[in-house]
Amino acid sequence: MSMTIEEEFNNDINNDTKKRIASIDFVKGFAIIFIILAHAAVSWLDSDWVYLYGLIFSFLDVLGPTLFVFLSALSVVFSLKRKKGKVSDKAIRNGIFIRGGVIIIIGILFNPMSLLTSGVSVPFPANLWGWNILMFIGFSQILSYYAIKFNKITRAVIGVIIIYFSPWIRELLYEFKDINIGVYILHFIITSPLAQVPILPFLAVCFMSTIFGEFLYDAMIKGTKQAYYRLFRIFAIYGIVFILVGIFVIVPRGVAFNIWETGLARVIPGSPSTPGELVLSEYLHIDLLRIANQQTYYHFDAMPMYMVRCTAHNMFYNLGVAFLLIAVCFYFLDIKNKTNDVIKLVLFYGKTSLSLFLIQYLFLPLYGGQFSIIFYPIVWVGYCGFLGLLMYIWLKYFGGVGTPEWMVRKIGSSGKKEEKVVKEISFKTN
Repeated sequence: MSMTIEEEFNNDINNDTKKRIASIDFVKGFAIIFIILAHAAVSWLDSDWVYLYGLIFSFLDVLGPTLFVFLSALSVVFSLKRKKGKVSDKAIRNGIFIRGGVIIIIGILFNPMSLLTSGVSVPFPANLWGWNILMFIGFSQILSYYAIKFNKITRAVIGVIIIYFSPWIRELLYEFKDINIGVYILHFIITSPLAQVPILPFLAVCFMSTIFGEFLYDAMIKGTKQAYYRLFRIFAIYGIVFILVGIFVIVPRGVAFNIWETGLARVIPGSPSTPGELVLSEYLHIDLLRIANQQTYYHFDAMPMYMVRCTAHNMFYNLGVAFLLIAVCFYFLDIKNKTNDVIKLVLFYGKTSLSLFLIQYLFLPLYGGQFSIIFYPIVWVGYCGFLGLLMYIWLKYFGGVGTPEWMVRKIGSSGKKEEKVVKEISFKTN
């Protein structure tokens, strides 16, 4: 079976540590299974039950872009650390740039479909631009290469500043985008037509992920139980701290810094710079409130700020939950070495998460609004099993040809040849 990019990432670690980081693949697999659940739910649940999508997804959005971008940026740390001193800096940089560039191109090609399914009309070629999860993952690979050049404290300060002031900057751009053409262009670049994963505040994830990526790599290099337990405590403690910050710390927004809110502030779709209101086009996930209210049992009058994606509170909160989730998985899978058939299955989904994210969209139009909550769990389990089987056959019998991982590997082969040449030259010289 051809090696996927995730396997190459873990092999990078194995070469130095003789230890596979099962928790990274497991968290990816757990996240992609939930994403399949959510996307199928909004497409396939009938009108009586679609409110569950809005309700559950608002609580579990932490398993979405924040987690995926964080885990993706970790790979840059391992690529740099493993190859440092063995190949030229140029070869390392080119490998990271190629991997990030390929994913960005896939994200650009994915954008028109994403806009179409969201009901947003944007003319060509502007519809090619947009910060969807794929495009940002590719961008995070490249940015992380530069972010790691700063020391840990500097990265932490930069990350916190970006998160803390992003709401104010974005509201400032929104207020003046129709008045000044320069501001309009800047708003378009930073937020994009569909603000799924805007560069602000998600830029901060690249700085944060490289810090914890170094902690993770150093622990794996040492390979001792003491190092593993220390790493577990680091992730767990920072996870709790970030969650508390996301819920309770006051963050400014409003053009004139006239609104200060904690993560517990309750908001609804509305006008900019108005207390208790957020602009729907800037904070798409607040629309989950409308979907969650498509039932007669209970009316939710607002959403807590820390549950609305792209707010500063939500970014702190999501990072905190991500740290805790990784800590728990690392404890059981890498410290206690727990394994069973279910864990192995989730690990496989994690290794093929990027491909699964794309191919799931091919089947979403099949059952538009046809299932009640009674049948949906059965359909979803079968659907996940079908996607997993499809990927297994694709990889085993067709070498994964056409998958994002395959494209990265093929395009990056020139970089590997360069690395081989450098090694041969170095050997002959010595």
